[in-house]
Amino acid sequence: MTRRVVVTGLGMVTPLGIGVEENWEAVSKGKSGIGHITKFDASSFPCQIGGEVKDFRSEDFLAPKVAKHLDVFIHYAVASARMAVEDSRLKITAENNHRVGCVTGSGMGGLGTIEFYHKVLLEKGPRRISPFFIPSIIANMSSGQISIEFGARGPNSSIETACAASSHAIGESFKIIQREAAQVMIAGGSEAVLTPLALGGFTSMRSLSTRNEEPGKASRPFDRDRDGFIMSEGGGIIILEELNHALDRGADIYAEISGYGMSADAYHFTAPDSGGIGASLCMGAALKDAGLDPTDIDYINAHGTSTKLNDISETRGIKSVFGDYAFKIPISSTKSMTGHLLGGTGVVEAIYSILAIKNGLIPPTINYEFPDPECDLDYVPNKARKARVRTVLSNSFGFGGTNSTLIFKEYTP
Repeated sequence: MTRRVVVTGLGMVTPLGIGVEENWEAVSKGKSGIGHITKFDASSFPCQIGGEVKDFRSEDFLAPKVAKHLDVFIHYAVASARMAVEDSRLKITAENNHRVGCVTGSGMGGLGTIEFYHKVLLEKGPRRISPFFIPSIIANMSSGQISIEFGARGPNSSIETACAASSHAIGESFKIIQREAAQVMIAGGSEAVLTPLALGGFTSMRSLSTRNEEPGKASRPFDRDRDGFIMSEGGGIIILEELNHALDRGADIYAEISGYGMSADAYHFTAPDSGGIGASLCMGAALKDAGLDPTDIDYINAHGTSTKLNDISETRGIKSVFGDYAFKIPISSTKSMTGHLLGGTGVVEAIYSILAIKNGLIPPTINYEFPDPECDLDYVPNKARKARVRTVLSNSFGFGGTNSTLIFKEYTP
C-alpha cells in the first residue's frame, strides 16, 4: 500500500514578508513586493528593480557567530526551516532523528559571497580569503546547516535544477517518505542572488523587465505588455510527514501531497519548448502519480514568469493536458506579486497552493490589464477569488528545460 504523505508545517521568507501569515495577507490583497534595488547601486543597469527581502534579521534564527560564516541563501533556508519546524510542533530527538531528513534546492548557491571574495582576491590577495568561503557558497550547505541546527540525521541532499530546484526538493522528499527511508522530511529551498553579477547576467539575456518607473507593475504574467521577469530573493520550507506518524503525534495537517512529476524539454538551454511539450509531460506525470483525472484539479499555480516565451509555452502545455477543461480552471501566477525567486520559487508557490486549499481563496495574477491573445485562459486577474479548492497543481520550470509539477489536495481521513 502506498504511504500517504501530509504537510504539517510551513515557513517562508519572501519580498512580501517574513513568515506565512504576513505572506498570505499580502497575497490575499494582491500586494506587490517589487521595488527599487537598495542592496547595491543599480543605476547603471537597464533593470533597476527587484524583489528584496525586507526587515530580515539573521540573528532571530541563527547564532551570530554561525551566521557570519554563511551566505544569505543559507540564512533564508534555516530561518524558513525554523519557522516550519516550530509550526509543525515537531520534536526531533535522539530517538527519532535518524528518521528525519532534509532536501533543499538552490539554483545558484552563494553567488553574493563569491562576488565579495573575488573582489578580496583581486584587491588584497589570496591570503585574505576566508577559510569559510567554500562552505559558505556550496548549495548543499543549506540542507547541511538545517540538519546541524535540528540534529536531523536522516536522508540529506541538495538539488540544483535552476528555477525548479525547491519544487524538485519537495517532490524527492515526498518519494523518500513513500519508500520508507524517512518518516519526516524538511523540504524546500532558497535563493539570494540579487547581486550585480546576476543582475548583469540576466540583463544581458534581455530577460528582465525594465519598467523601472513602475516597479509594482513590472511583473505581469500572461499580460500582453509584459517585458520580462523580476529577479527576487527568499525561500521557504515545508514539513512533509508520513500520515500515521503525523496522526500519532496529533499534528495539525494543512494538506496532503499526492503527485509529483518530472520531465525535460530537450529543446534549448534557456528557452522553453514553444509547444509546451515538456510542461505537458510533467503535468501528466504528476496527475498519473496522484491517480487523478485532469478534471480533478481545482486550481493551477502557474510558473508564469512574465516572459512571453514561458507564458505562452505553459499555456499551451496546460491546454494539451486539460483540453477544453483548461478554460474552466482558475490559473494564477503569484510571481506577479513576489517576482521570481529562482531556485526558491517552487517552494514559495507550493506554500501558496497549500494555503489556497486551507483558506478557500485563490491568489490573483496582479497587473493583468491587457490580455495576450496567445494566453487566453482564466488567470484570476487582479483580485483573489473565493472558491472551494480541493486539489491544486503547482508548476516549476527551469533553465536547461528541467520541469517539476507538484499536486496537493485537501486532507481527508
